[in-house]
Amino acid sequence: MLEKVRFRDADLEDLSVIVDIYNSTIPSRMVTADTEPITVNDRLQWFEEHSPTKRPLWVVEYENEICGWVSLQSFYGRPAYDATVEVSIYFHSDYRGKGLGKMALNKVIEECPKLEIDTLLGFVFAHNEPSIQLFSSFDFEQWAFFPEVAKLDSEKRDLVILGKKI
Repeated sequence: MLEKVRFRDADLEDLSVIVDIYNSTIPSRMVTADTEPITVNDRLQWFEEHSPTKRPLWVVEYENEICGWVSLQSFYGRPAYDATVEVSIYFHSDYRGKGLGKMALNKVIEECPKLEIDTLLGFVFAHNEPSIQLFSSFDFEQWAFFPEVAKLDSEKRDLVILGKKI
């Protein structure tokens, strides 16, 4: 399977699939702090903040079908943090647990020098063990812990920031 996977820069026509994959994670209350589905229009500015040479947004394709996406976003929006990015990785439910997350995070790490990135951050709910295990397998460390900062339905949830120096 993994040999049939490719990464490419996302284009505007991909945004509806990106949004669909993102929205598919909302009901689990494991991955995102959004509690209601978002629209393509909600994500237009976010999409436009990405660029292939500085802050890529890649779609992950399996047999020419988009199965996931990877985003590198600027951290905190100030010039002094320019070499620090937040990594987001999302896959369609049919493709989770198949090693694609490792492929995606490996690609991110490999591309960092070209993108002039020296610090990667992952913002993960503490109860999202699969994502914590993924980042930990690449030697990300817990750099911050925010207790009960999110409320998903009636449950308060902790946020962990995982970091890695490149």
